[in-house]
Amino acid sequence: MRGIAIREELTDEWKKRGAQEKKDYEILTAEISKAAFGVTPSEYKSLKGLKRENLRDHMDDFELIFNMLGERATTEIHRTEDSEGMKKLKTDAQEGGSIAGDARKALEKRLKRPIVSVHNYLKEKESQKKIK
Repeated sequence: MRGIAIREELTDEWKKRGAQEKKDYEILTAEISKAAFGVTPSEYKSLKGLKRENLRDHMDDFELIFNMLGERATTEIHRTEDSEGMKKLKTDAQEGGSIAGDARKALEKRLKRPIVSVHNYLKEKESQKKIK
């Protein structure tokens, strides 16, 4: 629920600050994702074997947390710097995503495993229900 709220807050900021078309939102989202995870949302969906499904529904807890961190950091950067226009929004998105990316890399180093995963959270949960 909080992830949805954080996303809506971010897209509201984008709208107020100059993002207008669906393509603008896709570009900004891709910048956050590339900086946070090293892949765009479409590459991430492909990695997880998704077609039309919602990527967030198939992320595990860490993937969601780092996604939320990148989006929330980006929102706060926009507000702090009173950003306007796509060029600045894109730079902010890269910076917000990098904050999440740096945190993800630190955790990966500590856990000695990647966070970005081919595992599909929803499918794993469904298969666990069938076993019980």
